[in-house]
Amino acid sequence: MNEILIVEDDHTIAMGIEYALAGEGFSTHVCYDCRSAREVILNRDFLLIILDVNLPDGSGFELCKQIRASGETPVIFLTVCDDEVNTIMGLDLGADDYIAKPFRVRELISRINSVLRRYNRQPGRKTEILIGDIRINPDEARVYKNNQEIWLTALEYKLMLTLARHKGQVLTRNQLLEETWDLAGDFVSDNTLTVYIKRLREKIEDDPQKPQIIKTVRGLGYKAGDQD
Repeated sequence: MNEILIVEDDHTIAMGIEYALAGEGFSTHVCYDCRSAREVILNRDFLLIILDVNLPDGSGFELCKQIRASGETPVIFLTVCDDEVNTIMGLDLGADDYIAKPFRVRELISRINSVLRRYNRQPGRKTEILIGDIRINPDEARVYKNNQEIWLTALEYKLMLTLARHKGQVLTRNQLLEETWDLAGDFVSDNTLTVYIKRLREKIEDDPQKPQIIKTVRGLGYKAGDQD
């Protein structure tokens, strides 16, 4: 069980959290209202639940009561109401943490890991990432195709690793540029990104003209393989 439920009616915030969690090795499920969240909570188990207090059809506090009535899944509240009364109410209902908006994503990740450590629920992380016949070993910074090592430049490898860590998810060109900037410490232009995607495909695809590993999602960006 490695899935985190995000209950958040703001689609932009939900997408940002989902993207950040994917980068940390978590899978996610998103609900935008109480009704859909109630249904999924009844039928599935989650590693942790991130819960907005103010939802369009109800209160996150009521959802927390339901969660606590059925089990001990960790809960972190997100809310614009950071006054003492609301914080105490949330914690009294059994929430494990309470984060006020706006918040830094790294702070949220840190809080999640802290809560999971308390529950001894840290998920096992896969050392290697598999996409089709491509195998990536982040510990060794090596990439293999059919068990034969492929030589990649540092930037090619970092771009490949970014796509692989978000396996099955569409990453926009801007997201890839930001990730590559952060990883490489160098400016990467939009045209340069196109060149590096082309070079990667020439090295890892059976037919670079019909890519199966790094796929273009027209009008959106790129994705590597499909979600497990």
